[in-house]
Order: sequence, then C-alpha cells, then structure tokens
Amino acid sequence: MDKHQEKEIIKQAQKDPEAFGAIFEEYYGSIFGYILKRTGNVHVAQDIVSETFFKALDRLWQFKWRNISISSWLYRIATNEINQYFRKQKKHTYSLEAMLKTSGIEISDERDMLEEIMEQEAELERAVAWKQARQRIHELPEKYQEVLSLRFFEDKKVTEIAEILNRKEGTVKAQLSRGTAMLRESLHEMQPTDAERVIDTDAISPASPHKPNV
Repeated sequence: MDKHQEKEIIKQAQKDPEAFGAIFEEYYGSIFGYILKRTGNVHVAQDIVSETFFKALDRLWQFKWRNISISSWLYRIATNEINQYFRKQKKHTYSLEAMLKTSGIEISDERDMLEEIMEQEAELERAVAWKQARQRIHELPEKYQEVLSLRFFEDKKVTEIAEILNRKEGTVKAQLSRGTAMLRESLHEMQPTDAERVIDTDAISPASPHKPNV
C-alpha cells in the first residue's frame, strides 16, 4: 500500500469505520510482532494489539495526514499501551473479537491472522538469547526501553523513532547511545556463556542480524 492509497483509505475510514479494515490488515502483523517482542507474552500481546487498533479507530478523526505513514501513529499508540501495561500489570482489555464486532471490520481470512500469531509465538520461543536480552532491556528505564526496542526489534531508523515517540532526533540518538551502553553493561553481568551469545546488540533481533542504518 503506497502513501496515496493509504491517504485515501484514511479519508474513507474517517467517514466509514469499515474502511479501517484495510489499515488493520496492512499493519496488524507488524504491530502485533512489536508488542509481542516487548511483552514476551502472546496472550498479553493479543490483548494490547486489540486495544491499540480499537483506540486507533476511535481516535481516527484526530489523525491528520502529514505525508507520513499511519504506521508511526499506530506504533505510538502501541508503545503507550505497552508502557501502561508494565506500569499497571493488570488492566481492562478489549478482546480482538469485541474490537472487530464494535468497528464492523471484516477480515478477509482469519486463518492468516491465527497462523501469523502462531509463527510469532514460535519465533519467540526459539530465540533464547533474544529473550534474555529482552529481559535486560525491560530492566532499563522506560525511555531507553522504547528507543532500544524500536531500533533493534523493529529496525526503525532514528527519524522514524523520533516520529513515533514524538521526540527530537538528537534526543533519540542520545537515548540510543546511553541505552546501548547500559544494555551492554547489563549483559556483561550475565554468565560468560550467556553473555557471549547476546553481548553484540546487532544480534538482539532474531529477524534482523545486522544493525539498521540511521
């Protein structure tokens, strides 16, 4: 989906919620994967991704097109929901079924969504070293969790992270530098055999073995 198509779909969806289904299907996988990598729990990720899209649809009238993909806005909502989850550890959640029923969105093939969830869960279970790194990231202050997760788990560039988190690029660069240093220090405290597997932050994301370019 190119930006012109996305812009037109957003205009339609602001008048007719059913049109939001195209946005939902386009970005469900990436947003779900991001949430899963941050939380490490499939059921929690399912709840949070449902809330993310429910709130996105509910607030779509507030979205203003600035020639930037709506995905940045969705990542921002998801990040806020993840942070709230970690702060509260317990909250009322919208089920995916309730979100779809309320919005009137119809999914072309629900099996594709279920298969994607199972694939994400299998990837999470396979990546032992990544799980260890994720736990160490979770121990850092929230602002560093956000930038490191978007950088290493989602391969986002500094400009994209700044857009998602509504921060200046200089701030993001500084937080990435400081957060990476803190993460390396934390990983060095692990047992040598474990540290050797995850000390290189280039390998934090199992799907992206190389550090993305800025």
